[in-house]
Amino acid sequence: MRRLLLVIALALGASAAYADNGSFYIGAAISKDKLTNVFGTPLADIDGTSWKLFAGVRPINFFALEADYFDLGSRTTSLHSDAKAFAAYGVGFLPIPVPFLDVFGKAGVSRVKLNGSTVSPLPPVSLSTNGTEFAWGGGAQLHTGNVGARLEYERFVVPRTNGANVVSLGVYLNIF
Repeated sequence: MRRLLLVIALALGASAAYADNGSFYIGAAISKDKLTNVFGTPLADIDGTSWKLFAGVRPINFFALEADYFDLGSRTTSLHSDAKAFAAYGVGFLPIPVPFLDVFGKAGVSRVKLNGSTVSPLPPVSLSTNGTEFAWGGGAQLHTGNVGARLEYERFVVPRTNGANVVSLGVYLNIF
């Protein structure tokens, strides 16, 4: 019985290690970011193309921990607004039988910094808000060897807005 348990444990460990293609990864992405009703007015809405960086560790085939940094962009009309965010996620991968494709969902927390100010002709007024809130997302990634590409959607709460919607297309590299 012990021998059978040992063989099963070694087989599961070897298959998880083989499927991961490296347990630490880093990546960058171009993102389409949308924050609406910023500080209660559509004049400060952020809707544009920006970027994000991400890094993660995937100790087993079906789970990873990931950290993302977002530059959510800026907008200037009679008001100026800009936003940046950091998010930490637990990522779960679906067990699909296609070796070069991963489908995943992620949940965690985001820390957002949103700044705003009047430009002119109004008297100068500055607004700033921070918040730590629930974040979630999902997507798919294709990979071959240590290189991959991913498409994903992320959503998180941003205080004094209707929230952030981020769609990104990125590349990543498995380090080891």
